[in-house]
Order: sequence, then C-alpha cells, then structure tokens
Amino acid sequence: MSDGRPAIDLDLRLVRYFTVLAEQRHFARAAALLHITQPSLSRQIRNLEHQLGVRLLERTAKGSHLTEAGEVFLPEARALLRSAAQAAARTRAAAQPYRLIVGYTADLIVTPAVRSVRDRNPDADVQAVHLHWGQAREALLEHRVDALIARLPLATDGLHVTILYDEPRVLAVALDHRLAGRESVTLDDIADEPLPRVPDAAWNAYWRIDPRPDGRPAPGGPLVTAAEDKLELVAAGQAVAIVPGGLRGLRPDLTTVALEGIAPGHVVLATRSGDRSRLLAEFSRAARRHLTSS
Repeated sequence: MSDGRPAIDLDLRLVRYFTVLAEQRHFARAAALLHITQPSLSRQIRNLEHQLGVRLLERTAKGSHLTEAGEVFLPEARALLRSAAQAAARTRAAAQPYRLIVGYTADLIVTPAVRSVRDRNPDADVQAVHLHWGQAREALLEHRVDALIARLPLATDGLHVTILYDEPRVLAVALDHRLAGRESVTLDDIADEPLPRVPDAAWNAYWRIDPRPDGRPAPGGPLVTAAEDKLELVAAGQAVAIVPGGLRGLRPDLTTVALEGIAPGHVVLATRSGDRSRLLAEFSRAARRHLTSS
C-alpha cells in the first residue's frame, strides 16, 4: 500500500560506489578501487544523495565520514546489493546450471584445480577470475564468484572456510637493508621499522602483527591500497613488510628473511554457507587435492 510518496528508483551502481567509499572513508582511495576518477565519484555520490534526498557523507580535508543518515543507509545498501546479486546469480544458474566461477587473490594459483573440474565436466563453464584482496569476500557474498582461494584474514560470517595449507610469514626487505642476508629475525629486530598499512583493520593486525605479543603497537607506516605500492616502498628503503612466504615472483631488488616466533599464515578455500552445487563440491575436492604450498 502506497504512503503517497513517490517511489525512489535507485541506481545500484551508485549504491555500490557509496559502499566502497563508506569502507574507505577517502574519495581518492575509493576512486582507485572503483577504477574511476575522483571527480566522477564525487558526482555519482551527489547523484545518489539527490535520489535519496539526504546527505550521506561529510567531506573534510582529511577524508570523509558518514552522516547519521549514511550510517543508517550503509547496511541497507549492502543488503540491497547482496539481494540484487543473488537474484541475478540464481537467474543465471537456472539458465546455466553448469557454471562455476572461482575467484583468487594476489599470486595464488588455482589452475590445477580449475583444470581438473573442467576436464571432468567438458560441458560446464568453469572460469577463474582475479580479485583485489579488499573486495574478495564481497565478490563471494554477492555471487560474483562461487568459490574463493585467498589468504587469511577473512571475515567468515556467512562463509564456509577450509584451510588448504599453511605458509610461513616472512620479512621482505630491500637488498641493501641492514637485515638483508640474515638467516632470521625477530619482531624485536624490526621494533622501529615502519611497515605499510592498508585500510582494513583486520589485515593490518594480522600482517603488521599489531599489537605485538607484549601489547606494544606496531610502528607506523605509509598507507597503501595495492600490493605493488607496498613492495615499491620496501624496495625504496622506506619500509619493511611482512609477506607470505609463498609469494611468487618477488621483485629482484627485494629479498626475504625468516621471522622467528611467528605463527604461519593460511591459504583457504571459502564458499558461501549452504551452497551445495555439484560443481562446487567437485571443486572443493579438487582444491584440497591439487592446491598445496609445493
């Protein structure tokens, strides 16, 4: 029953722009993740605010923060995007019952498991797509991928997560760094070394080991949104970084040193809780069989 007010025809693309900006709290970083220009993002957010008739963000010289209306709209926006993605995915699944899309992050290799499923199901459409680490979980929940191979940390609510293998966490340094060539180092050895930060708090806690075991905060460091920028800072001697020991193709101007007393990282397979498709079950078996640290 209508309340007399005109219906609002929301543009889902603008809603998605808002959610990314709300997570980043910074127009430049959000624009970079969305692969659009900062002025364009500003215009799109203003368009969304005009559609809703409310102001969603307050812009400041240091970034942006959500208004009270923005705080209310954010979880609704996420739910709206998720519902739209689920509707589209279920519709496609009805027309393409033999489709599986596997997402993967960073330099993780999924080819052996994907090929195994494809070879056993020649009529199926089995694809692999690379995902930015900061958007991988949402891609899974929004049905843009059906399975995800990624490194922890990863928020697990709504997901089923299986550890495939462990890999050590090591220290990446420039070739001319004072610690280069050491057999191993401890956290005390890098107590004053800057480490790059990312916008994700859980990721910072895990990969910067922040706080340290004795409760001290990890030293500060420059903010980055891309792994390539982090490695550039390390190569330039402006920081050191804790990275996965299984990282492939490390830059030739960098080296790694073992970190003592640090628990290993984990490479995992994540799927949506409750998904029971035959192809997904087959991929899960193939991942446990073929995707290892060797």
